[in-house]
Amino acid sequence: MKTALQGLFSDELREVCTDAGFPAFRGKQLWDWLQRRGALSWEAMGNLPRALKEALGERWTPAPVKALREAGDPGGTRKWLLGLDDGESIETVLIPARDRKTVCVSTQVGCKMACAFCASGKGGWVRNLSAGEIAAQVHHVAAVAGGRPNNVVFMGMGEPFDNYDEVLRAVRLLNHPDGLNIGARKITLSTSGVVPGIRRLAGEGLQVELSVSLHAPRPETRRRLMPVEGRWPMDEVLAACREYTAATKRIVTFEYTLVRGVNDSAADAAELASRLRGFPCRVNAIPLSPVAEFDGEAPSREACQAFLDALARGGIEGTLRESKGKGVSAACGQLRRGAMRGGE
Repeated sequence: MKTALQGLFSDELREVCTDAGFPAFRGKQLWDWLQRRGALSWEAMGNLPRALKEALGERWTPAPVKALREAGDPGGTRKWLLGLDDGESIETVLIPARDRKTVCVSTQVGCKMACAFCASGKGGWVRNLSAGEIAAQVHHVAAVAGGRPNNVVFMGMGEPFDNYDEVLRAVRLLNHPDGLNIGARKITLSTSGVVPGIRRLAGEGLQVELSVSLHAPRPETRRRLMPVEGRWPMDEVLAACREYTAATKRIVTFEYTLVRGVNDSAADAAELASRLRGFPCRVNAIPLSPVAEFDGEAPSREACQAFLDALARGGIEGTLRESKGKGVSAACGQLRRGAMRGGE
């Protein structure tokens, strides 16, 4: 398996070139092609000598992701099944809005977290993605969707903090002023509650957004929905979030998938508010997206609003976030390994 060039910084690319017997300035040219112009093939890099491409091509690739299939329509939510160099595949989503384009990237092939309502973990975990494979998803979407995205959310397949080092390298590459230059506050890292990752992120000096999945106000309910509760209990997760906000002065967003009759009552909202009171945070309430392996249902819109009203009475800001892309199985919790090979 070849290594993605998109995972290297300019000084590292210069070293790669000099190690292969070529001038260091070729590394700067490589950086410009890969990170500024989003080249995803050797053929696109017109001013690089063939000998350099052949020498580097034995070990490195500028094409770590290749589109196998696309679903959705131009102007709406679009999803790509992307093939990787080892034959595995992931899904990546573009979510357009009136004034912005958001790319939802995957960080792993599969997922270890096995959340009950999420398709990504149903086939198990295969491997982590490299920083280059993560960054290349954004470059792919930029190339086919007409320009640099405004936002990147690490909410696709996988648990970002289970692949912390490669994810943080990808963040710094996407944020680099000589590359795509996506603002740190336009990048969101989402976690199911991996406490060591939350604590590490607090010390990174990055102004990224942090999103933490709770999905229940009580540990016993959360454990049914999210087995990770058994490793990092909710109280420990919330303590880490409080430490994070104290260290960074950033607001934490808590993701909360509403499942009818499980976690959507006004009493659930009141208990959630009592747990979150006292530090800067907000709640994204998300009606359940259908997944074949989970028999739960989304609440009615009235029940969702009643949940938000109860949150507000408890002093917690909440927003109802309708997941886009359900028509192409691209909504929250619906991405899965190789899902589009057989059609949808």
